[in-house]
Amino acid sequence: MAFDENLKVWMDGEFVALKDAKISVLSHVVHYGTAVFEGIRCYETENGPAVFRLKEHVQRLFDSAKIYKMEIPFTQEEICDAIIETIKENNLKGCYIRPITFRGFGELGVNPLNCPVNTTIAVWEWGAYIGEEEMEQGANIGISTWRKPAPGTLPVLAKAAANYMNSQLANLEAGEHGYDEAIQLDYHGHVAEGSGENIFIVENGKIITPDLGSSILRGITRDSIMTIAKDLGYEVSEETISRERLYLADEVFFTGSAAEVTPIRAIDNRQIGIGSRGPVTKELQEKYFDAVYGRSEDIHNWLTYVE
Repeated sequence: MAFDENLKVWMDGEFVALKDAKISVLSHVVHYGTAVFEGIRCYETENGPAVFRLKEHVQRLFDSAKIYKMEIPFTQEEICDAIIETIKENNLKGCYIRPITFRGFGELGVNPLNCPVNTTIAVWEWGAYIGEEEMEQGANIGISTWRKPAPGTLPVLAKAAANYMNSQLANLEAGEHGYDEAIQLDYHGHVAEGSGENIFIVENGKIITPDLGSSILRGITRDSIMTIAKDLGYEVSEETISRERLYLADEVFFTGSAAEVTPIRAIDNRQIGIGSRGPVTKELQEKYFDAVYGRSEDIHNWLTYVE
């Protein structure tokens, strides 16, 4: 994916070209990974570009910053407005949005408190995260040997840059073994999530996802799919999921702002269900895309229109 260096990036209240959006090599974030971020999508609808669940994403950004004692020098409303303005500044109809808050240049040392807190927002066009074909045929997934952090090590409810060093190891391992993506287990060996996605299984028409105690991120797309499924009359539960339940499930799928709703056709070279997108996943996927593209009534007030 190539970036246009003339894209405009919002940096602490000002727009600069991507090629000029620079930070010091001695910034705290470069040495210690002190950053929290969000992944958000804007979709092209009949009524113009619309950001999906903007306020919830920005709330989570602030929640992540709070866990790491990072005082964002803007209000949530100001960040929401800045995201909208960044999309308009780049004249994009549909895009991926990356706000990131980090500790900048001040002094070096593990203690971050004498370093400023900076916030940047970038937007760019980005298609299907795992692949267009996989959205229909399903992805080929492997369970990683790299587990999620144990309780009391890193706070997984914070969407922090440092957490994704763990995700990188899992994703790299998956690629080395010919898989599209990885599934990670938690400290106890229970199913957690993908390297950058939440996961669901379907058993006898019931939709199940790991609970928040399974070292997972509180996914906003995860919450959206649970809400849509309940609206459709499905029984939905959050619980501990053993590894072997993945193999025996009728359907398995990933969710995430980047991954959206991606079916899984095989795990560890074991066919899942019919070996392609199952009927429940298909229905949820269609209803999700109806929601994000504004094709259905916005009963949950999930869309924020750019104009």
